[in-house]
Amino acid sequence: MPVLPDARVRVGPRDQVVARVAVGLARVLAGRNPERIRAVLDRFARGARPATYAEARRARQVVLTVSTRCCGDNACLPRSLATALLCRAGGHWPTWSAGVVAAPPFTAHAWVEAEGRMVDEYVDGTTFTTLLSVGADR
Repeated sequence: MPVLPDARVRVGPRDQVVARVAVGLARVLAGRNPERIRAVLDRFARGARPATYAEARRARQVVLTVSTRCCGDNACLPRSLATALLCRAGGHWPTWSAGVVAAPPFTAHAWVEAEGRMVDEYVDGTTFTTLLSVGADR
């Protein structure tokens, strides 16, 4: 089932440009290996304050609004990366995570968390085993 943006989210011209840059960077980064992704995200997260749930949710909705490619079933990696990068443009950082479904069949997934919970995901955090995680620098 595709992930759809919230129709109530208004995205101004400046936010559109910043979000499109975040999506572009995320698409490039998504093609890298996990170690490289983690290293790049560690650098971006450095010095950021933790994102609130509302901030991370808004960033995710803006990403979904400006990029139809991030709405697809198999778009969790670029969607989560773009969300984290867009948060960073605002001075905050969610916890970016990647992992697998905890029980067979093992399916990979990437998501962001804020305030200890997954942001707008269709399941709760107990469904996944986290393999990589990059949180805000405290």
